Amino acid sequence: MDRLFFTLGCISGFLGVALGAFAAHGLKARLAPELLATFDTGVRYQVMHALALLAVALAHARWPGRVLAAAGWLFVVGTLLFSGSLYALALTGLRALGAITPFGGAAFLAGWLCLAWAPWRDRRV
Repeated sequence: MDRLFFTLGCISGFLGVALGAFAAHGLKARLAPELLATFDTGVRYQVMHALALLAVALAHARWPGRVLAAAGWLFVVGTLLFSGSLYALALTGLRALGAITPFGGAAFLAGWLCLAWAPWRDRRV
């Protein structure tokens, strides 16, 4: 699991940087400032949670278990729902896509709670 989450974190970080550069250079002239800011928020949270996936991978080497795996998958799902919905909203202008974003945010919050809980779930370690 540690290799998987490390790899997913690296891929997500790479994509976050690429999407940020795309927004700064390719979308700046095409999107309204409000929609560009929405896209940027998606990038910011994607990169932040790419780093969180790296933390999960490193923590998994020390405290392996289902709680850390849940944290990793929650960060992946959160990125897809939160950042993905913001990207889609910014590119299409469809405000209804914003209804998906809070589900991604909830996944991020649950992931952070799982990450915090993981080292304490087994007192033998």
